[in-house]
Amino acid sequence: MSENHPQIAPPTSRRTPLLIGLAVLVVLAVVGGIAWSRGGDDATAAAGEKNEKVVLGTVGASDSYWQVLVDAAADEGIDLEVKDFSDYTQPNPALSEGELDVNQFQHIVYLAEYNVANDDDIVPLGSTAIYPLGLYSTKHESVDEIEDGETVVVPDDDSNQARALLILQSAGLITLDDGGSIYSTLADIDEDASRVQVKAIKADLTPTSLPDVAAAVINNDFVEKAGLSFEDALATDDVEDPNALPYVNIFAVRAEDRDDPTLLKLVEVYQETQAVLDGVQDVAGGTAELVKVPQDELQASLDEVEADTAARQ
Repeated sequence: MSENHPQIAPPTSRRTPLLIGLAVLVVLAVVGGIAWSRGGDDATAAAGEKNEKVVLGTVGASDSYWQVLVDAAADEGIDLEVKDFSDYTQPNPALSEGELDVNQFQHIVYLAEYNVANDDDIVPLGSTAIYPLGLYSTKHESVDEIEDGETVVVPDDDSNQARALLILQSAGLITLDDGGSIYSTLADIDEDASRVQVKAIKADLTPTSLPDVAAAVINNDFVEKAGLSFEDALATDDVEDPNALPYVNIFAVRAEDRDDPTLLKLVEVYQETQAVLDGVQDVAGGTAELVKVPQDELQASLDEVEADTAARQ
């Protein structure tokens, strides 16, 4: 944890009123060591125990820390299934349609844009980390080597595209109208004042574009999978910038599940299990800024970005 990001205790869940009969059952369950749930296997049920079944969606479920989380969650009475998706457009619809209980793959800006575009109300449950976005090249060893007029590619989803453009501007490769913002698009590039041409493509294709372009801004998820090293980034954004909060990655749930005690417990397991955090850092090449942001602060940031996004449409 960077000293510039003081550790904040994870949000506490709010108790919802229960009918007297259910309250009695819960008390009995606690006394008897039983975890009541959405589901569980027959073996645990026969033993008088029943773990809570939770289905989580992500992009990159093959990363080894997910199995560490599955094991740690099981120790806390959560039967966690991690479902893999091939790209970022899939986990939010799957969550809304009830295929998932929770997902963990996106930052606040991405969620805000999804909610506004789809009239949805997915909300943050808890925070994970801020991951820097990097500019990579297999042809050049520094930004200065990139020649005027060459092509650089960026992710085509709005949130990461704007972030990538800000990196290119900071690196002196382009100039954005009005200085740029989290809403910048290719249309905001001042081509006469910029050194390179910029093209937007799907995020998962940015690594494979490297042989054909001068450089590419590549999401952390795809860096090592493409045989690249985080240390090879020619430029990155600043995760310690106070304006970085909208880029905090989050666990997200349907609005009605924001106080679900089992899902909140899952966030706690993630945030408090050192082996999970070590695995996250390993996959991120040590670049992740692990953070614990209270749920109400995450929601406030989402509300603000959603309002700004809606106003721009």
